[in-house]
Amino acid sequence: MRVPAVDAAWIGAALDAGAAGVIVPSVEGVADAERAALATRYPPLGDRSWGPFATLWGGTTSTPEEANQAVQCWVMVETSGALDDVDAIAATPGVDGLFVGPFDLSLSLGTTPEALLADHDPAGPLARVVAAAQRQGILVGGFAGAPEGARAFVAHGIPFVAVTTDGAVVAAGVGAVLGDL
Repeated sequence: MRVPAVDAAWIGAALDAGAAGVIVPSVEGVADAERAALATRYPPLGDRSWGPFATLWGGTTSTPEEANQAVQCWVMVETSGALDDVDAIAATPGVDGLFVGPFDLSLSLGTTPEALLADHDPAGPLARVVAAAQRQGILVGGFAGAPEGARAFVAHGIPFVAVTTDGAVVAAGVGAVLGDL
């Protein structure tokens, strides 16, 4: 689940509601990545508070140890600060993946999403993110916005792609059903 910000309360609420992991936006550097990772896991690996609330809505409650093993924390690389710090962010204990936000990243870099996705320079932004993830053995993904963006991400070696949003899929389905009424 994508949470609104690097915020322990939002991260904990998403996980308490049953999310298997979080994607955390607005990461400016390694300090933000550390805060996100700590908020995702229970002590001694983090500082998430524990309460067996899942049983209140019919779910099952894992032990803190089981939850720490199963949860994932992905941080978004969508600012120039995060890109500058991408190696340290990828090496942050508890960060399981890097997730590229191409719209904000391109804006932050003074380019366009299309130009960002078309840049195959080995020293380019997406290559830097992929290399940092590979060096640390963590996952890398991104938000494509559309099928052609998904293909571009995969061409960069970024296999975990959110092609579009659920709202866009519903809107496309409604459009297909209603046609030109």
